[in-house]
Amino acid sequence: MGDIYKTVSCHFYDELEALAVKKVLTKITYSENENEKYIEDIIVDFKTKNKEEFLILKNGVNIRLDKIIKINDLIYKTNC
Repeated sequence: MGDIYKTVSCHFYDELEALAVKKVLTKITYSENENEKYIEDIIVDFKTKNKEEFLILKNGVNIRLDKIIKINDLIYKTNC
């Protein structure tokens, strides 16, 4: 059984979009393979694949939105 995508809150998505528009260096803490990872980069775009939403960083890394634990000081929440 796969990892089921959980929709992120509307407020959280709006914050992500604002960071992308401002093109600011962003600190991202996220989960990958049950490990907590940290990266700093600029959000350049968003994409949807198989009903899952991802942010795309300038360095080409894609992070599934529900895997984000924290962006700068904003903690991730599920559902609108």
